[in-house]
Amino acid sequence: MLPIAERVLQGEVRATARLLRAIDDRTGPWLEALAELHPHTGSAYVIGITGNPGAGKSTLTDQLITRYRRQGHRVAVVAVDPTSPFSGGAILGDRIRMQRHALDREVFIRSLATRGNLGGVSRSTADSVRVLDAWGARVILVETVGVGQDEIEVARLAHTTVVVMAPGLGDEVQAIKAGLLEVADVFCVNKADRDGADATVRDLEMMISLGHEIVSAGAHSRGHATGSLDLAHERMRARDGEWLVPIVKTVASRAEGLDALVEAIAKHRAWEETTADGAERAMGRAREELRVIFREMLLDEAHAALAADFEAAAAAVGARATDPYSAARALVKRFRP
Repeated sequence: MLPIAERVLQGEVRATARLLRAIDDRTGPWLEALAELHPHTGSAYVIGITGNPGAGKSTLTDQLITRYRRQGHRVAVVAVDPTSPFSGGAILGDRIRMQRHALDREVFIRSLATRGNLGGVSRSTADSVRVLDAWGARVILVETVGVGQDEIEVARLAHTTVVVMAPGLGDEVQAIKAGLLEVADVFCVNKADRDGADATVRDLEMMISLGHEIVSAGAHSRGHATGSLDLAHERMRARDGEWLVPIVKTVASRAEGLDALVEAIAKHRAWEETTADGAERAMGRAREELRVIFREMLLDEAHAALAADFEAAAAAVGARATDPYSAARALVKRFRP
């Protein structure tokens, strides 16, 4: 086994940080290290934190670290920040917001730049999660960029995806129509002390109800005090075996509603681990994991083998001597054995 992989398994923070940097830069024996660490992964529970910019995702993540540390778990955070299109750098501001955990040896916070990758996560996010799993984290929080309607990739990585929304940030119905309803396992209406929080909850309830059979009026009582869980959701789930997305109200800046959010995440974990739908979802994650790795390796091999041909084809497309579709088809034919 590579020395750096052995040190990661021993829980060394510096070795883990160095390997994460190598993975992000694609330098050194990073691929071999990932392969050696893979048999030692699978124990961590991955929670995705996504949603609109300004909804309070970082503050909520900070509070979740505290809750899971109180439960005795080693916690890791992968915080993805947007890359500047001009300098290629990133602010990596989430570390600033989580400074109170900096001296806790059982918390590892890793910031990643998107490097132009769409979907709210970095190309290295999944690999970083595997390394932190091998390091010994039992809860891994993946906080996405906050680009709004495009950040759905985290749902293919996380066991539970928490979509964070806040009142006053825009048309919630439009956000749900854009795909967040399908992404969410738990809805968190943060900054629930603001005006409009109840309206945001109602919008979410309306969109959720469109995809499910409505329960009787007697079971449809609501109690949306801060942090409360929706009992109607629970009755529907128990009846038909579906997971109906709960809505939890929080005020993360004051640590209100966090216990209810942790409870909702735990219930989703139990549902996924004990139902056929949950098992199918786990298989879907494995299938997607293989597809992404296969695609990246195939692209790297193709670019390496056809570098000169690619540049020539690009020049021809630029000169309008050919179209990009024909040029790409010709490159594929050259790459085939």
